Amino acid sequence: MRVLILSDIHANLVALESVLAAARQQYDIIWCLGDIVGYGPRPNECIELLRDQLDMCVMGNHDRAALGLPSVDVEDFNPHARRAVLWTREQLTESNRAYLAQLPDTPVCPEVANQFLLTHASPREPVLEYVLTPTIAMENFSVFDEPICLLGHTHKPVVY
Repeated sequence: MRVLILSDIHANLVALESVLAAARQQYDIIWCLGDIVGYGPRPNECIELLRDQLDMCVMGNHDRAALGLPSVDVEDFNPHARRAVLWTREQLTESNRAYLAQLPDTPVCPEVANQFLLTHASPREPVLEYVLTPTIAMENFSVFDEPICLLGHTHKPVVY
């Protein structure tokens, strides 16, 4: 099984379309590790392109913030991200808001590949924790049983 893994799209439709074109349908399923929206100018278009293609997607902190959920305070965001979140809130259609709202906000294990755990930020704090060091990664290992955990949020490709 070939899995296309997406994360932190941040409403960048041009980049999303480029990735999907480069993948040329050479995958069996698509997983998204959150943050479909945020920063970029095309939140509705990104959701609409993905919603029927994704086999599994978790909610990211920007998705949560765009919905106005209380666990993410936009005052903690940098000024650019805060403006983007507030703008995105005004732009989202009701159906796209409903799509984001139904995404799981806790780590999930896909039925088709139960050796994986998918989360946005970290297994122990799925919304905001940044796993940027081996120490933080090691502290998270005790939180899950699956042999492989996939996460986004940091915008840095790394394997621990």
